[in-house]
Amino acid sequence: MPAPANPSVANAGDDAVHLVVDPRISRFQVQAFAAGLLSPFGHNPVIAIRDFEAEIYYRPQQVDGSRLSLRIDPHNLEVASEVSDKDRREIEQTMRQDVLEVDRYPEIRYDCSRISARVTGEGQYSVVLNGDLTLHGVTRGHSIPARAYGNGNGLRASGEFTVRQSDYSIRLVSVGGVLRVKDELKFSFDLMARPG
Repeated sequence: MPAPANPSVANAGDDAVHLVVDPRISRFQVQAFAAGLLSPFGHNPVIAIRDFEAEIYYRPQQVDGSRLSLRIDPHNLEVASEVSDKDRREIEQTMRQDVLEVDRYPEIRYDCSRISARVTGEGQYSVVLNGDLTLHGVTRGHSIPARAYGNGNGLRASGEFTVRQSDYSIRLVSVGGVLRVKDELKFSFDLMARPG
């Protein structure tokens, strides 16, 4: 999925190291939680986000001057939970067509140029990304807490955050008229970035 460099990311400073996240060795997923009658039975599908691009301009001496740009192609989101092939197809189709409306909104973006960081160890940081999330045609400020580990060869970042679908004008739907999901989604990530 080609995505041009974000100008706000590219202007991070001359001492910034350009890093690119490698999706092949990273993990990025979202979990939905069942509502209503099925909630006690644990029907909480996990969706794998595999088709994404992210670049970071990392400033080792001043982490809060770093920048991040993330692009996700929602066409290729996949159910990672153990479900039947029939349920997998139905969940994925509903997610793409009725929930995210991917033909109308073909990209999810997160652009962050404001990072606060606290050193927690040698090359280790507790950070908060303060950026703009564009989802389903709606852009809102969104803060994401993370743990970051940097060295001369790259950067690793992990964390969790939540998103309310209703904040992005996403209509809550059911799958097969049975499985309904709650408004709040839980995202988790473990991203590996290397010099690019």
